[in-house]
Amino acid sequence: MPPQYQRPLPSKQTILTRYGGWLPAKPEVYEAFFDDLLRTYDPKRPGAHVPAVQEFEDAIISSSKIGLLNLFENAFIQSAPENRIRDFQQLLHCMDKIVVAAPKFQVSRNEQGGITSGEPIGVPLYLLLDLLSNTAAGYDLFRNTRFNDALKALLDSWGKYLQSSKSNNTLSNSDEGWFSKLGLETLDNGRGIFNDIYECPDETAPQSDLPNFFIYNACESTVFHKATGVKEHDQFWLKGQPYSIYDMLATMQNDRVAQSFIGGTVYQAFLSPYDYHRWHSPVNGTIREIQIIPGTYYAALPDEGAEKSDPDFQPGDPRAATRAIIYIDADNEDVGCVVFIGAGMVEVSTCQVTVKVGGGVKVGDELGMFHFGGSTHALIFGPDVKLKFFDYVQPNEHLHVNIPLAAVEI
Repeated sequence: MPPQYQRPLPSKQTILTRYGGWLPAKPEVYEAFFDDLLRTYDPKRPGAHVPAVQEFEDAIISSSKIGLLNLFENAFIQSAPENRIRDFQQLLHCMDKIVVAAPKFQVSRNEQGGITSGEPIGVPLYLLLDLLSNTAAGYDLFRNTRFNDALKALLDSWGKYLQSSKSNNTLSNSDEGWFSKLGLETLDNGRGIFNDIYECPDETAPQSDLPNFFIYNACESTVFHKATGVKEHDQFWLKGQPYSIYDMLATMQNDRVAQSFIGGTVYQAFLSPYDYHRWHSPVNGTIREIQIIPGTYYAALPDEGAEKSDPDFQPGDPRAATRAIIYIDADNEDVGCVVFIGAGMVEVSTCQVTVKVGGGVKVGDELGMFHFGGSTHALIFGPDVKLKFFDYVQPNEHLHVNIPLAAVEI
């Protein structure tokens, strides 16, 4: 996605980007985030770490044979001057604060203490690692299996905190609460009044019968791309083009499932931090199969995937996202099997599926969710399925969950 702001930089330096709204657009909010984290940092007295961060530090230091700490040090040297984190100990200090706190609505203030602007910080750990990952050393570090194991343990610990009642403290109307005046204005922007759009459903209420010849939107999201005639083998990157059925479905080369989708249609959309992050069934049908595909967390693999010389991945492997893959046999025979893919990036590394194989689903039934945020989702249809997408399903258009995306032509 194109950057939405950049500061004047020397030539050949990193351009800061919002990544679809997950990072702040306003430089003053970006600076305020780091000011808050670093205000109490004293390099002469770094202090004790919280247990999860201590375990992360131990894992990095103990991997001396593969040199993870050395890669970290080189990444700091190679990173752009905008990087506010100067060394590994400073990074750990910031992690100490983040993994025991819920994401907040970050505000910037003037010299008198008045609020000048604000934006949500949906993926605070990624803000620490963004510029580090965009270095030669970071390229090696962030793909390393040992590094990702250590990072997973750290993220799992943060995830447990976020599932506890302690993490509700930013769901407030305080200055840095998501329901502050400025926070609600941000959440309402382009969506309508928050309390009118989002509500807790009554699970006991009867469901209305929706037309079975429509495909419905599985996630609140912004349209990214529609592709037809997708190939079995092609260079694949979930955030770009073209698509490869073999890689999207993580199948073996001659798998008959992948074969059945060659030449089919892919619809893809991405989620912003303001979107509702649960997935819903696009069709009436039965769950045939479920897969969870693990991935790295912050690795910035090039568009062509892993290189032939890559020590960790097969050539062309696009692995940079945890994926949940759900196969649904639609009741409508003209649709057949539909594949839903939810792909989580960076902190958004947990994909939870809430349906079971063999269970029936109706349009709008929950399939699962992204924990702590979300990234992108895709729907895949076989080559014989004739879809006519509605006129409003256009790139960069934001669509609510459960609205019709396309009609199935007979």
